[in-house]
Amino acid sequence: MISWAEIVLRLSLAFLFGALIGLERERRHWAAGLRTHMMVCVGSCLVMIVSAFGFSDIIGGNHIVLDPSRIAAQVISGIGFIGAGAILLLKQGTIKGLTTASGLWTVAAIGLATGGGMYFAAAITTFIALVILWALKPLERLYFKKSNQKTLQITASQSPATNDLFKTLLDVKDISIQNFSIRRENNELIFILEIEKTEAKILQPVLQQLKENPSVKEVIWG
Repeated sequence: MISWAEIVLRLSLAFLFGALIGLERERRHWAAGLRTHMMVCVGSCLVMIVSAFGFSDIIGGNHIVLDPSRIAAQVISGIGFIGAGAILLLKQGTIKGLTTASGLWTVAAIGLATGGGMYFAAAITTFIALVILWALKPLERLYFKKSNQKTLQITASQSPATNDLFKTLLDVKDISIQNFSIRRENNELIFILEIEKTEAKILQPVLQQLKENPSVKEVIWG
């Protein structure tokens, strides 16, 4: 059996590793935040300690066949219930929370590694998980913004016709506008719309309508 000091060390490290990842999720206001990740990591660590050392007094006895590793293995299966609770299906058919669910699964694995005394493996996995969750997020947004969105810039004079035109544009069901801004330069209005990647056959009539409008002076798409 390991010493009390070793047990405290392993549980404390699991507490720390879970807190580091939980802080990142808490910062984004997810339901599975700081305390959830800490509890999962510490609990997994304790299960691993029990699995590895809790049956040391009876293993090797006569007529006893026991596989303690099966207890630790159930953590990976059991964490699926918590992960499923972190996944949301929105009305638009979009699924959110998969990253948090996978993070909980990883935190459970970190706890198991810590409970097994694999401190370096647990620490480096925590570091990698933080890089994935935090450092790669801006790069991911930049990449998908460039690949999935295009910008429609329209320069038009100030007139009632312009207002009616853009009301019609905003009501087009097959076009998903992610961002919309407007600024005034001299006597002209410049509209900038960030549109989710859309098929050309859907956009073509809209662009043609813009070009035929007398109040529209310039249309830039790209």
